[in-house]
Amino acid sequence: MREDLIDRFLAAQGFAGARREVLAQDASFRRYLRLHHGPRPALLMDAPPGREDVRPFLRLAALLAGHVSVPEIIAAEPPAGLVLLEDFGDTLIAGRLGDAESDAALFDAAIDTLAALHRAPADLPPWDAGAMTRATAATFLDWWWPAATNAAATPELRADFAAAMAALLAPLASGPRGFVHRDYFVGNLFWLPERAGLRRIGLIDFQDAGIGHPAYDVVSLVEDARRDLPESLRARAIARYLARRPELDAAAFRDACVICAAQRHLRVAALWVRLARRDGKPAYLAHAPRCWAMLRRALAQPAAAPLAAFLARHLPDLDVGAVR
Repeated sequence: MREDLIDRFLAAQGFAGARREVLAQDASFRRYLRLHHGPRPALLMDAPPGREDVRPFLRLAALLAGHVSVPEIIAAEPPAGLVLLEDFGDTLIAGRLGDAESDAALFDAAIDTLAALHRAPADLPPWDAGAMTRATAATFLDWWWPAATNAAATPELRADFAAAMAALLAPLASGPRGFVHRDYFVGNLFWLPERAGLRRIGLIDFQDAGIGHPAYDVVSLVEDARRDLPESLRARAIARYLARRPELDAAAFRDACVICAAQRHLRVAALWVRLARRDGKPAYLAHAPRCWAMLRRALAQPAAAPLAAFLARHLPDLDVGAVR
């Protein structure tokens, strides 16, 4: 029994008597339990083997600890999918938004930390055109397309999609490369005001990080799939990032933001359908209209022309309202 395994793991770390509080689950198969009345504030990550692998998380936590705030690993049993880690508390940046001046300060801090994070040395899988295309096809063609059209994506459609994505993403290959978190948004960022400088931002959910173009993370932050953010905040954040990275070509970086937005919004808009139909999590579909609206905004820019042309050929109305 998994609960017996958890009991033994926690007892070995001195948390046998701790009260367990199950926290809200995210889109993955992991769950988190807050441990009360133990030797120190802590969370248990329960990641069932076969569905989740905690080793990338542990490896990256060790790598990033010297650069930014990540949860301290108290103990881990990787084959069992169990990790005891530092509890950052409940102060997610997502929960602090609502005041324009405060929001700007929080996003400034998040951008400053992100610029430093992107300089962290790492040996990670590539988040390049091939990986980005495969990830998008896995949600858009494998899940959204059958749900929307009642037909599987044909080999010809897949080939046309691959060509469009290759053309869309080609400019990223000549741009800067480095560490990318791949899900850098306010729901994964904690505000830790008692810490200094860049460490005031606490990071989680970095296990899928790769080596890619830094615009991807900037877009993840400022074009949030789960909440509406003002355009003024988006513009401020991009300008601040460019100020922190003066070596970057500003015009090329802004085009890269458009490209990454087009890819990310298409992938995530379709992801909600997969979560609903495969994983039994229909609540995420509420975010789909926002993602499609942000995709349309990106497609209106010249940098996204290859994907816009593909969608115009195959989905001239881009009507997703009936897909559930």
